[in-house]
Amino acid sequence: MAITLTEKAASHLQSFLARRGKDAALRVGVRTSGCSGLAYKLEFADAVGPEDHQFESHGVRLVVDPKSLPYVDGTELDYAREGLNEGFKFRNPNVKDECGCGESFNV
Repeated sequence: MAITLTEKAASHLQSFLARRGKDAALRVGVRTSGCSGLAYKLEFADAVGPEDHQFESHGVRLVVDPKSLPYVDGTELDYAREGLNEGFKFRNPNVKDECGCGESFNV
């Protein structure tokens, strides 16, 4: 079980995490939302609970709660710029279907 970052995503995140403090990490999870059922959520993790799973990729610490892990296991997080838009892209091998707008998915 693991979540990974591309070098580009890690590079983008490192400056933000450095400003948060030495123990800051990125929390990756899912929430119920959208027309397909689930949506990704990203937030800073200043504290890690005893049930949380931790991973490291390219020097960035990632934290995932136990309920989200089955939905995001094997995901690679990338950072991309497309024209004027930029943001994180999730490459999740568990996704069976996505909504037309790309905001939600199901497994």
